[in-house]
Order: sequence, then C-alpha cells, then structure tokens
Amino acid sequence: MVVSFYGAAQMVTGSKHLVTLSNGTRILLDCGMFQGKGANNKKLNEEFGFEPEKINYLILSHAHIDHSGLIPKLVKEGFEGPIFCTPPTLEFSKLILVDSARIHQSNTSGGATADEPLYTEADAEKCLQQFVPIPYNQPHAIDENIELLFTDTGHVLGSAAINLTMQEDGQTKRLCFSGDIGRFTNRILKTPQPFPQADVVICEATYGNKLHMALQSTESRLEEIVQDVCVNRKGKLIIPSFSIGRTQELIYSLNVLAEDGRLPEINVFVDSPLSVYATDIMRDNSAYFNDEMLAYIKSDPDPFGFPQLHYVVDQDDSKLINTVDEPCIIISSSGMMEAGRIRHHLKNTIDDPKNAVLITGYCEPSTLGGQLLRGADKVSIFEEELEVKAEIILMKEYSAHADFGDIVKFLFCQDKEQLQQIFLVHGEKEAMEKLKEELGEYGFKNIQIAEFRMSYEV
Repeated sequence: MVVSFYGAAQMVTGSKHLVTLSNGTRILLDCGMFQGKGANNKKLNEEFGFEPEKINYLILSHAHIDHSGLIPKLVKEGFEGPIFCTPPTLEFSKLILVDSARIHQSNTSGGATADEPLYTEADAEKCLQQFVPIPYNQPHAIDENIELLFTDTGHVLGSAAINLTMQEDGQTKRLCFSGDIGRFTNRILKTPQPFPQADVVICEATYGNKLHMALQSTESRLEEIVQDVCVNRKGKLIIPSFSIGRTQELIYSLNVLAEDGRLPEINVFVDSPLSVYATDIMRDNSAYFNDEMLAYIKSDPDPFGFPQLHYVVDQDDSKLINTVDEPCIIISSSGMMEAGRIRHHLKNTIDDPKNAVLITGYCEPSTLGGQLLRGADKVSIFEEELEVKAEIILMKEYSAHADFGDIVKFLFCQDKEQLQQIFLVHGEKEAMEKLKEELGEYGFKNIQIAEFRMSYEV
C-alpha cells in the first residue's frame, strides 16, 4: 500500500490523500481546494498531480471547502466512481459546492480574456449525483477487498474519521484518516468518538502546538467584547466566520446571552445565504447534538434564533446593512476573509477605530485574515488600499479544531504497539514538528510529517 499526499501537507488547506493498493485500486481521501496560497492558488487548484479518471473511490471526511472544494473539477476531468460521506456532509455539500461554483463563475466573468472557471454550477450539480451517504458506525463494503467505517470526530455536523479495512496480498491493513478533529469540550456536537485500531493513521495537526482557552468562559468574554465595542465605543463588531460550524456556534452563544438578558439592545445580522441554509440544516439534525445541547433546547426550542437576530439572504438587503449608522454585530463569511460579503463589510468599517474585527479561528498567513492577525497597518480590499484602524481581536475559544490535548486524547484509543505509522497533515510545519516531538514523549512511534506530493510505502 502506498499513501501519497497532494494537499494539506505542511499547510492547512487543499486536503487530498491518495491510497493506492497493490492491485491498482486507488482511493482518494478528500478532494479539497487550496485557499490563501496567494499566486500559487491557481496552479495548485488546476493541477491535481494525479489522473482523476484513474481514481476508483472518493471518501469525504466533511464538507468544508478545503476538503471538498475540488470535487466538481475531479468529476469534470473524468472521475466516475462513488463519493462516500455521512448524510449531513451530503446536505452541506449540496450548498457549498454550488455556492463555490457561483463564486468561480463570477470571478471569471470578465470577458474574452478571462480565465475559465475551475468548474460551473452544472459541474457541481453533476458531481452530487455520485454521492453515497453512509451513516456513522455502519460498516460498508466498498468492494470485496475494502470496508469503510465512519466515526464521529465532532468537528462540524457530519464530520468523520475515515476508517478503512483493506485486504492486500493476503494481509489485512487498517488505515484511519482523522479528517479534522473536533474538541472534546464541544458546545453543540458530540465529542470525537474512539476509532477502531489502525495500522496507519493520517492525523490532522492544525493546532498541534497550542492549547485552547476553556469553553466555560466563552460567553463571558464575548459579552465583554460586545459591551466594549457596541456599547462603550458605539461601534460595529464585524465577525468573519465560516458558514458551516463556526457561524452556528457564534449564533448559539449570542442566543444564550440574549436569553440571559446579557446582550445589549443591538441588531445582530447574519449576512450569508450559505450560513442561513446551513443553520437550517443544523436545526433539522438535533440527533447529532450532545446531551447538554439537547437539554438546552428543551427550554429553548430554537437555539439559533432570538428577537434581535436577522438572517440576510438577499443581496440588496446585505447592501442596506452598510447604511446602518448604529452599533451592531455583523457575522458574515468567509472566515479567512478571502471572498464573500465579509469583504464589503470590512471595506466599510476597517478604517474606523470605534469598530472591531473579531477573528475566531485559523487564518492561513497569506489571506486577508492572516494579514490582520499579523498586525498589518494597511490592507487591500477590492483593489483599494485601506488603513487598519479598527481593533483586531482574536478569540480562539470558538475554534472547531482540536488542540494538542485533544489530538493526544483522540489518538489514545489506539494500541501503540499495533500502530505502525502516523502521518501528520493539515498543519503548518512548526505545529507539526512540535506535535511530532510531543507525541514521541507519549510513546507514539514512527511519526512522519507528510511532504507535498510525496509517496510513502506502508
């Protein structure tokens, strides 16, 4: 068996890992888009590094664009096999891939000299016909030599570790790809569950060198930020947020504050069609919630709605938000601020010191979000250079990614003597090196930091 890495190798984007068996069967784990890699983005997203038509199966860990965003292109270029995922991941993929196609089409509609879009809405709709939903914890025979099992990782609704049991040359080989691991103190979803014993683990390392703040203080800190920005300074609080997962966490926290009478009398706008539809999917899937959330919704049936909250879908309504001359909270995508309506809101607010931008998760260093986190004095938005006078606030408590402690806990269900190899992916090199060192201290062996477009025999 050979494992090859075509993305998320010493970077936190473009997740694509190819498993090739000795009989020629090729299994692709995720097919994510590269984001925030600057001038390299175009080339990285145009060239897979492998032949799509020769892939037999695609297995998707979850719907985030850096894990799913090139699926329409894969199908467009010849992949005809099934795409396995959990039922919620399919529901989210229907939204996110069509939305992504619209963005590509709008970004390449500049006339005869414009580049071709990576894919179109028709390509996105076509690839969805190949999706096969498989529930958690139900073994599924892909073929006579391969069995698939999804286990819950608690990262976002439907996120899964991909567990494969494969027969190769008369031997059984067991591989687990963690996908993105959630936190063991989760506000809404169930915690990551133990996964079956593996011989090889491909493990994410986004925050492998960090520990998050305790969740218990999250609402209190958010309350303090809202009070300072919107009440004391009478400014606007702009929150860039990923449409799936992060936005719902923020809405839930604001809902708790509103129910407790701790939210000031200000409007809260969720300005993202994708976020609105994703929140509806969350409402319809309470079976995936943890016990605390299930107990909460007995007293508050809608944890994603309160009187001051306004969901905005229509583009004209979105433009009207920028004419509001009063304190408010605006939650909009994308989380790294590379596209979407958030850029319009930033353009209208970032040069005013009474406003603030609250960043709640990882931003790839070259993105607009990454620039703001590094303390940029000026940024370019829609080709206009703007001074950064708004306060930039980082709040890691909302991260849906496991920290170092969570990753160790996730791996501790494994017998270290049976575990032959760990590949670290989905992390910057510094985080990976630290995680590798620390895992070694805990007794894990044969830890490899995956290199981009390198293959390893296991």
